[in-house]
Amino acid sequence: MLMAHPNVLRDLLDEYEQLLILRAEQDSPQIAQRLEDVAYTLCISTGTKEIEQARTVARRQLAEASREGAG
Repeated sequence: MLMAHPNVLRDLLDEYEQLLILRAEQDSPQIAQRLEDVAYTLCISTGTKEIEQARTVARRQLAEASREGAG
């Protein structure tokens, strides 16, 4: 399976979490659509079908990339 570059995963996770906060503060169709788009991209990037699983896999891949980079 192809793996997304760690910087891409980090950016997607950050954006997803920022959008969750923004949606809690002011829900709008634009925010909801962007959140859905980022969730979809995270799922595709991690080979998963559910956003929570995608977030878990992305975090694991980032941790692995960090360990490999430190070694």
